Amino acid sequence: MSERDALLDLVRQTRAHVEWLRDSGLEFVETAPTRTASDRPTPDETTSGDPIPASGLPVQAAPDSTATDQLLGPEIRSATSLSALRDAIGDCQSCKLAPHRTNLVFGVGNPEADLVFVGEAPGHDEDLRGEPFVGRAGQLLTDIIVKGMKLRREDVYIANIIKCRPPQNRNPEADEIAACEPFLVRQLAIIQPRAIVALGTFAAQALLRTRTSITRLRGTWADYHGIPLMPTFHPAYLLRSPSEKRKVWADIQQVMGVLGIGP
Repeated sequence: MSERDALLDLVRQTRAHVEWLRDSGLEFVETAPTRTASDRPTPDETTSGDPIPASGLPVQAAPDSTATDQLLGPEIRSATSLSALRDAIGDCQSCKLAPHRTNLVFGVGNPEADLVFVGEAPGHDEDLRGEPFVGRAGQLLTDIIVKGMKLRREDVYIANIIKCRPPQNRNPEADEIAACEPFLVRQLAIIQPRAIVALGTFAAQALLRTRTSITRLRGTWADYHGIPLMPTFHPAYLLRSPSEKRKVWADIQQVMGVLGIGP
């Protein structure tokens, strides 16, 4: 591809992302200036919040992350390790959640993981500890990883769409997701996992730019910048509806097959 064609492609991608942000009710995303250096029980298909608006792109192919990267400061765009990215994010003040948080919940696990789990937002326990998925839903996720997949929790990487706890554990809002999701996009670009599991409505809809419910998305592979992505139910939903665990296990078995692990 020529330099001119690459530039035109970048403009097209950026325009598509800006249109998606506008559909979300945003005129722009304000990124924080240069700075110094858990998963909450969120609803799934029964969410009371509005789903993220679609961009018109097919679920099977997520938009190129290059356009999203343009919304980030140069220090974040140039980060080539998770530690450098965390330092660049610093004491992020990019959205209205910042004043309410105890800790920014960046992510945890193997920086070279083959598998990344993406949740929705930190909850009370996660906010206090600064680590995703440490409450009851987190314990269930750990059981899936350790007892089901026969992996160690530290073998995978775990993060959320947004990195600050919404007040009263409410649903994340569109402007909060738009401000924070580029950080996750950069995390995934650095890790380059072999597979991603999107846990719950907001994680799946944000990563795939779709309004489709998690009930319809789960169990079917999608493509996220060339990485296979499996949407499935959030562990918190399984705590309320334990009969659905078998569906999640079926989804996880597909993931294990792609990674070549398990029986």
